Amino acid sequence: MKYLFAFLLLVHGLIHLLGFVKAFGFADVNQLTRQISKPMGILWLFVTILLIATALFYFLQNEYWWLIALVGIFLSQLLIMFYWQDAKFGTLANIIILFIVIPAWAAWRFEHQYKKDVAANISYINNLNEPLLTTEAISTLPEPVQRYIIYSGALNKPIPKNFFIQFKGQIRADEKSEWMPFTTEQYNFIEKPTRLFYMKAIMKKLPVGGYHAYRNGIATMDIRLLSLFTVQYQSGREMDIAETVTWFNDLCLYAPGALVDERISWQPLDSLSSKAIFTFQDISISATLHFNTQGELINFTSDDRRRIVSQDEIQKIQFSTPVKDYIEINGNRVPSYGEAVWSLPKGDLVYGQFHCMDVQYNVKSQ
Repeated sequence: MKYLFAFLLLVHGLIHLLGFVKAFGFADVNQLTRQISKPMGILWLFVTILLIATALFYFLQNEYWWLIALVGIFLSQLLIMFYWQDAKFGTLANIIILFIVIPAWAAWRFEHQYKKDVAANISYINNLNEPLLTTEAISTLPEPVQRYIIYSGALNKPIPKNFFIQFKGQIRADEKSEWMPFTTEQYNFIEKPTRLFYMKAIMKKLPVGGYHAYRNGIATMDIRLLSLFTVQYQSGREMDIAETVTWFNDLCLYAPGALVDERISWQPLDSLSSKAIFTFQDISISATLHFNTQGELINFTSDDRRRIVSQDEIQKIQFSTPVKDYIEINGNRVPSYGEAVWSLPKGDLVYGQFHCMDVQYNVKSQ
């Protein structure tokens, strides 16, 4: 489809070149029966350039290709109206292009809101100090947590104030649903707990955009088909608690250097597990962290993240994120693969599979 659409843009653009050729008398163009002035011929050429540029920008996945396309098809349609008898069939091509352009514009607009929110938070953390994580700072933590922090490579590095993660993977609603492939990126901020998560997925061969925003204890989830039509929107108290668990889950898995946060209280359990309680404002959530003998965190379990099936159906079941296959990215060891799991009465439901592509800390610009 990508190649076909680029080809349509290219051919549609080249057809407009006929108006320029006729206006300047470079060749006989029998398809255009009306006279075309040289100024109008230049306009025909300009539309050709715009549509060919659109094809190039679209093929190169430039995020502003849709803007060039809008200008191109607007001017194209004006020319078609002036020369309707000869050029009316070009309207069909413009309509097809418009049907592709509108979702592209909607996707850009939806993602732009996410990027705008990220920029606002980055500008805040740029003014914060970045003290190093010392052995003394982690000395009061349970032994398995200390081993994990050392294993991760976070010791003697700046304590994370924010972090950025990219994933690819697949997700589904339940065991009967088809897997939806996705790519995601997210920014997590720690001093003022914030998680801004943007997803691009494919559902039944149609693009879906999703934006999870968690700020100041308030969370929303907005899922849109073609980035235009809302197919799922959730908010409310249970969503706020669920996203607090998710934020803390990200912190434990991908920013262990921040586990010295004073809002976390620890309860040692045994040599390979510890319980953590994170409190922010009027929300307090807990989780159990499970480690192996190497010092790797291998699972995170919590009973505080409710499964929100709909606004009217909320299930209280255990949430977990088993992870494995640690790799080194930018000098830090992180799990390269993880799952999101609900422990349903009839058995575990793996509803998300995540492959980590990148992790960055103390990000100062997008």
